[in-house]
Amino acid sequence: MEKFFGGEPLWVVLRLVVISLVLGVVMAAFNLDVFGLVQKLRDLATYVYSLGFDAFAWVIDYFILGAVIVFPIWLIMRLLAVSKK
Repeated sequence: MEKFFGGEPLWVVLRLVVISLVLGVVMAAFNLDVFGLVQKLRDLATYVYSLGFDAFAWVIDYFILGAVIVFPIWLIMRLLAVSKK
């Protein structure tokens, strides 16, 4: 059970409650509410859908552009980590 929760279940639940309370206070300070966030997410999904499937091509282009740098660096770091063992 601890492996699933990532620690003692009671402490994990207690931490989640405290974090939720702190986040709720911060959101209230910025005058945010749940229904407003859900509406914004719905508006975002509608906007992305209205862009059409060309938006996916745009995302793929940027992904490939970043992956050209990120994946080789990751691979080199993993190979260096394995060679140190």
